[in-house]
Amino acid sequence: MSNHSNNTPDTPMQGASLDIAEQRRRELKQLFPGAFTETRNDQGELVETLDFERLKAELGQFSEIYDNRRERYGMDWPGKRDCLRLIQAPSYATLKPCREESVDFDTTQNLFIEGDNLEVLKLLQKAYYGKIKMIYIDPPYNTGKEFIYPDNYSESLETYLAYAGLADAEGKKFSTNTQAEGRFHTKWLNMMYPRLYLARNLLKEDGVIFISIDDNEVENLRRMCDEIFGEENLLANFVWRTDGNFDNQAKIKNCHEYILCYVKNVESFPHPPKVDPNVSENSKLFKSEIRNTIVKNGPKNPPSKIELAIGFPSKFIDGVIEKRSDSWPHYLGNAKFANGKLLEPVTVYSGWSSKELLNEFIDNNFLPVSDGKGQETTFEITATGAIEAVKKRSDVKSHVISSLSGFGGSQKAGLEIQELGLVFDDYPKPTELLKYFVGMNDLEEFVVLDFFAGSCSTAHAVYRENAEAIGKNVSFIMIQLPEQCKEGSKAKESGYETISQLGKERVRKAGAKIKSNLLDEFHFSKGRNLDLGIKIFELNKSNFKLWQSPDKQVTDAVLIQQMELAIDHIDPNATQEDLLYELLLKSGVNPTETITTIELAGHKVFSVADGSLLVHLEDSIDKALIDAVLTQKPVQFICLDKAFHGNDQLKANAVKTFETYNQGVQGEELRIVFRTV
Repeated sequence: MSNHSNNTPDTPMQGASLDIAEQRRRELKQLFPGAFTETRNDQGELVETLDFERLKAELGQFSEIYDNRRERYGMDWPGKRDCLRLIQAPSYATLKPCREESVDFDTTQNLFIEGDNLEVLKLLQKAYYGKIKMIYIDPPYNTGKEFIYPDNYSESLETYLAYAGLADAEGKKFSTNTQAEGRFHTKWLNMMYPRLYLARNLLKEDGVIFISIDDNEVENLRRMCDEIFGEENLLANFVWRTDGNFDNQAKIKNCHEYILCYVKNVESFPHPPKVDPNVSENSKLFKSEIRNTIVKNGPKNPPSKIELAIGFPSKFIDGVIEKRSDSWPHYLGNAKFANGKLLEPVTVYSGWSSKELLNEFIDNNFLPVSDGKGQETTFEITATGAIEAVKKRSDVKSHVISSLSGFGGSQKAGLEIQELGLVFDDYPKPTELLKYFVGMNDLEEFVVLDFFAGSCSTAHAVYRENAEAIGKNVSFIMIQLPEQCKEGSKAKESGYETISQLGKERVRKAGAKIKSNLLDEFHFSKGRNLDLGIKIFELNKSNFKLWQSPDKQVTDAVLIQQMELAIDHIDPNATQEDLLYELLLKSGVNPTETITTIELAGHKVFSVADGSLLVHLEDSIDKALIDAVLTQKPVQFICLDKAFHGNDQLKANAVKTFETYNQGVQGEELRIVFRTV
C-alpha cells in the first residue's frame, strides 16, 4: 500500500490529486540539494527557493550568459504554455464505484474507468506513480473526422460532467477537429501533450509505452515524445502492415500504420522475451547455441596479434593447422591439437569482432565468460582454422523486429468483436498485435494501462495473454470517455449509446467466453488462478464539498457559503463505499487493494491492505474505538471530522493518544498517521 502521508497526528486529508510541480521539485532536490536555499519572503518567513545560477553551475555552466531571446532546438506551438499549467492544475474529482456493472468487484485487479482521461490520469498519480510497466494507446489520428477532447484549460471537469450528462449546467461539447478551424495540428498537440506527460509519470523505470498513429501526426508525435520521454529513449518506430482491403482508387495503396515505442529508461529496459511470429521454426534462433566466426577485417577492425595459449579448445579432436598467411586468420606458426586442445602456444593475426572477450576467455582458463547481453560464451578453433564464438542461448529468446506483419488489421479486429455478439465501427486493433506487445515485458505480474481504451481491445488481449502464457498474471486499467456512438453507426443501432458502454460489455463478454473455453481452447490447467474480472468506476465530482477549488477572486457570498460547507461538507447522496474509494485515491492507495469490514469496539471499520489502513466512516466515534485502533497498529487511521460532533475535548484526546503512542515506538515506520476529513 502506498503511503504519501507525513506522520503528524490529525493530518487533514488533501483533496487534490498529486502536485506535479511539487513532485518535480522534490526529485530535483534529491539530485541537486545544493541548488536549494532558504530566503525570507516579504512577510519575513523562511521559504525554500531554487537557485537557478547554482543549478547551472552544478551542470557545468559556470559563467554562461543566456539571452532571453536565444534560439534553441525544440518544439513549440500555440498553447504549449497552457498545457504546462494544465498539467500542474490539481484535480478535485473522484472515482465512484459501479459495483452492479462490475464482475468480481471485490477480488479483481482489473479496472475500467469511465471518464475524461486527463482528469483520471491526474487522480491515478498518487496511487500509481512509477508503478505501470506498460502503456498502450490508440489516440485520435487527427484525420479531421474523429472526436477530439477539448483544450479549454479552465473547465476540464465541468466540461466532462456536462458532456457525460452528469451535470445540469450547459457545458462545452466535444467535437471533431477539422482543418477548416485553422488550429488543426495545434488542437491535437494541446490534447496529447498533457496526457503523455502524466502518463510518463506513471511508468516504472523499465516501463514502456506503445502509441499507434498514422501519417497525419507521426512527425509531431515523435517530436513531442522526444521532448517528454527523451529522444534517447525511443526504442522503435514500428511499421505495422494493416492487412485487409485497401482503397483501389488511391494512387498509392496505404497499407501501414506506425506504433511509436518509448521506454522510461532505455538502459533499464531488458531485451523483450519475444520472437517475431514470422520467424521460421527452423531458424537458428531456436537452436541451443549460437556459432559465429570472430574473424572480421575492415577499416574498423585493423589486424592485431593474439596468442592462443596451451589448452585452447578446438572443434575437432586431433590435427594440425599449418603456418599460413594466405587466409584469415594468419597463423604465425603450426598449431597442433590433440584431444580437442591446443598442445603448444601459437600466435594468430587478423581483425577481430570480439577481441576483448576472447582475451578474457583465455585469461579465464577457457571457462565460459559473459558477453554484453549476459550470454554464456566460449571460443573454439574449427578444422579450417577459423575461430568461432559459441554462445549458449538462454531460455529467453528475443527477436523483435521493427516491421510488424501477420497480425491482421481492423477487419480481423472487427470479427473478434462480432464473435462476442457486438459491433464496433471505429477501426479497433487486433488482440493478437496487442498481445504481442504485452508479451514483450519480462515480468510475470505487471499492470497495463490504456487511456484511449475504445472498444477495449487491450483488455481483451490481456485476458488472452494470461490464459495462454503459463505464469502470466497481468492486470489492466482501461480509461474511456463516454463518447457518443455516431448516429447511424452499427454500435448505435445495436443499442449502445456510448463507446464506453460497448467497451465494458466487450470486457465482460470476452472474460465469460475465455472462462468457458479454458480447458478446450487454452488448455488451462486446473488449479491455476485467472483473473477475468473487471472493477468499474465512474469519474464524478468529489463527495467532499470542501475539496472543490474556489475561484481566485472569491466574493463574500462565496466565502460565507464555504464556511457553511464546513458544517456539513459531505454529499448526502454519497454512500460509505463512495467515500471510502475517494479516501483511498487521495491517500495514494490502489483502488484494487483488498478491503474487508471488521468490527472494533462496536464500530464498523474498513480494513484496507491487510490492515495497513483503517477507515471509519460512521457518524460517531468514541475513546473505545481509538483505543481499539491502537491495538491493530495500522499505518494510517482515517475518520470523519463530523463524527466528533463538535466535541473538541474528545478530538484533542484522540490526537494526544496517537501522539503518545507514536512517541513510544521505535522507528518512524511503526507510527500511526491519524487523519480526519
